[in-house]
Amino acid sequence: MTTVILALCSALAYGFSDFAAGITARRVSVWSVAICTQAASLLIIAAALVQPALRGAPDLSDVAWGLLAAVGNAMGTAFIYRGFATGRMSVVAPISAVGAAVVPVATGVLLGERPSVLVWAGIVAALPGIWFVSRVADTSREGTITPSGHAAAVRDAVIAGFGFGVLFVGLGQIPREAGLQPVVLSQLIALGLLIGAATLVRARWRPSRRAVAGGAVAGVLSGAANLTYLWATHSGPMTVAAILTTLYPAVTILLAAAVLGERIDRVQALGLLLCATAVTFVAAG
Repeated sequence: MTTVILALCSALAYGFSDFAAGITARRVSVWSVAICTQAASLLIIAAALVQPALRGAPDLSDVAWGLLAAVGNAMGTAFIYRGFATGRMSVVAPISAVGAAVVPVATGVLLGERPSVLVWAGIVAALPGIWFVSRVADTSREGTITPSGHAAAVRDAVIAGFGFGVLFVGLGQIPREAGLQPVVLSQLIALGLLIGAATLVRARWRPSRRAVAGGAVAGVLSGAANLTYLWATHSGPMTVAAILTTLYPAVTILLAAAVLGERIDRVQALGLLLCATAVTFVAAG
């Protein structure tokens, strides 16, 4: 139950973080919001190192897993933004969200984890639930997205989902005794990679005051989400921690409905029901 509680806390924090970042990105460059969020996340996790209990003695393999998480983090963020820019969000969001769930679950099984039947039932319910709840209304006009643009967006979504899944795998393999140093290193490298990617595509990323304010809120929440996910994997299987954490789109959708008055359609409502079913099965298992 410790793993379940921590993973659900991670999902809540990720969901709130995405909501805060999304609200800010409506007014400023998404790249500047992403970079400010990453910087704030780095600072909050680094600040946690003042606690001696959170310091450890990482070896080379722990550092390597942190580097893998950094690459996944930057890859997921960069490609999902490119996908949003070139294609329909209604396609990009659900594909990337499901990919973020599938990669760590499959990796956990390959590494020897054997979920119970109830946990598998939760996973089976969660994957379509994440897909349905991540769908957004498609308001683009007919013909504004070319077939080639749609195909490119799908590719970007698949890569983004893989990247976020790699992030969860990398974090999930950092043991308790390694402390938070590999996570801090991971966040620092991911920040550098994001700045490099934004510069490469000539995007506006230099932070404005509004981006810093919104990114700081989102970053603190994202840092907390990373930490609670990490601790969830320390107390139980990565498959359980990952599948519950990746239910975070449900939190963002509910926040948008409660705060912004956005309508939850029937497909999203079905997704929320499946997500709740998944939590019940995984917790019982």
